[in-house]
Amino acid sequence: MPERKTSVNNKIARRAVLRGAGVTMALPWLESFAASAATTFPKRFGVLFMGNGVNENHWSAEGQGADMKLSKTLSVLEPIKHKINVIEGLYLKMAMGQGIHPAQTGSLLSGATIHKGPIIHAGATIDQMIANHIGQDTAQQSLVLACEQPMTGYHETNFSMAYSSHISWQSADSPVPNEVYPSLAWDSLFENRGSLRNLSILDRVKDRASGLSKKISATDKAKLDEYLTSVREVERRIESTRKTKDAADDAAKGQNRPAWTMDRPANGLPEDLREHAKLMCDIVAIAFQTDKSRVATLLLARDLSALYYPFLQVKEGHHAASHDNASEGYERISRFHLSQLAYLATKLDAMPEGEGTVLDNTCLMFLSNLWVGRRHDNSRLPVVLAGGLGGTLKTGRSLTYLKAGNENRKLCSLYLSLMDRVGIKLDRFGDAETRLTDL
Repeated sequence: MPERKTSVNNKIARRAVLRGAGVTMALPWLESFAASAATTFPKRFGVLFMGNGVNENHWSAEGQGADMKLSKTLSVLEPIKHKINVIEGLYLKMAMGQGIHPAQTGSLLSGATIHKGPIIHAGATIDQMIANHIGQDTAQQSLVLACEQPMTGYHETNFSMAYSSHISWQSADSPVPNEVYPSLAWDSLFENRGSLRNLSILDRVKDRASGLSKKISATDKAKLDEYLTSVREVERRIESTRKTKDAADDAAKGQNRPAWTMDRPANGLPEDLREHAKLMCDIVAIAFQTDKSRVATLLLARDLSALYYPFLQVKEGHHAASHDNASEGYERISRFHLSQLAYLATKLDAMPEGEGTVLDNTCLMFLSNLWVGRRHDNSRLPVVLAGGLGGTLKTGRSLTYLKAGNENRKLCSLYLSLMDRVGIKLDRFGDAETRLTDL
């Protein structure tokens, strides 16, 4: 164990960092530090989840590389299609035949058998397995974010709503709490405590940043300036949400109830879901770029979601709209959520890292718990991967397993394959003992 600690300290020493009052901020890759930096870059893993399926009539991909043809919903990925894999036909046996919604979600990232009744029981999820393996070298082992509050109580199937509200589980009986407030996620990432919450992160490191600018090349100085400007822009938007949350907390005290029990925006969450989702993606991007964390999950819309989309001209809430999932309105909902993957992936792809980008060293996975919402059909699941995971994943492909047979189209086989690529070798995960072929 002491030997491992020394290795970790050496890695940290070789990274260019800015330090200030109560904060340490790793910098993006700079050529001026290439000679002394590690020759390999960290691998990152992220999950984006949208509950209740997609419009199946507009979700398809054909061909490879530049010739890949993407359907209407997937068209938002067109600019980065050479760095994605659209995977058709995977399924999760443990999530079938036990009832709708919670039973179709609780084991999505673990393949575990979940239990009914008051004692929740699921399993450690792939994100937490990876976080336990590669998260020890970062300030925060993993980020677990969401764009809406979890539900409590029980579904009519006698499964806890915890299964519908959480996709990340650290153990069989412990879902990882979702952070829904951007300001709290930001504060956790950058060690903002007490009075430091009111002091800009960049103000706390500006002297070090100024000194560093004088020592690096003109190209790196431009990269540094661009990076600091992007952090400042996100921080400015975070500060706006902080004021909204503080006002909501004060108002809730007058009603003798916690703000989080109220509906948006009275609960202090951003009123515009577009801004909320974008901010959460920005936080993940900055965490990956600065090596604050290498693992993240973002629950965009939970199973049984209550989100509304007035900006998409859809009157029904998410769950109700999914019962007519073949509608144009629900297609717009599906495309909106997939566009968050496109936004985050594009942002990571604009961050240089060695001869590639941060996206090249990352795997982002977008998925849902259903295929056809109106039938609660999860016999196949929509899955998209973005990023090359350090050169271990070939990209620019549409992969179809629909006719491969049930033994060869397991979602957990994908998880085994991805864990292999970050150095986790398991004989079995969930219901799978074999890797996904052709990945």
